[in-house]
Amino acid sequence: MRLTVEPRTHQGIDPHWCGTPVDLRAGTAEVELLTRPEMAADERGLVHGGFVFGLADYAAMLAVNEPLVVLQAAQVEFVRPVRVGESLHAAAVVVSEGEGPFHKVQCTVRNERGPVMQGVFDCVVTRRHVLERREEAGA
Repeated sequence: MRLTVEPRTHQGIDPHWCGTPVDLRAGTAEVELLTRPEMAADERGLVHGGFVFGLADYAAMLAVNEPLVVLQAAQVEFVRPVRVGESLHAAAVVVSEGEGPFHKVQCTVRNERGPVMQGVFDCVVTRRHVLERREEAGA
């Protein structure tokens, strides 16, 4: 594990579901996840894409690595299926920092055969926790 910077975001993530950071540097993150039987969408062991997406999202958040970063939008492509028991590796890199709090992050998730998912994540660093706004509005 190479963490040249400390994780500053998403401190409550359970590594069983979203992976474990294995490399974290300014503007980049790599996260690994071993897929589990509880992730299966069917009896043949197909892993539900939401878990693959969750891994990529977590890697994107770590690449930005600000305490209050959230996902605004994502455009992803699933390239090949994932089976229970496969080890996945997500590599994320900040490709542009827009005006103010906006960041675009490119992320690719791979297994031993190659890419399984790739995409661009639009991340926003907020001034306050996103739930704080709703709580103040009485929602």
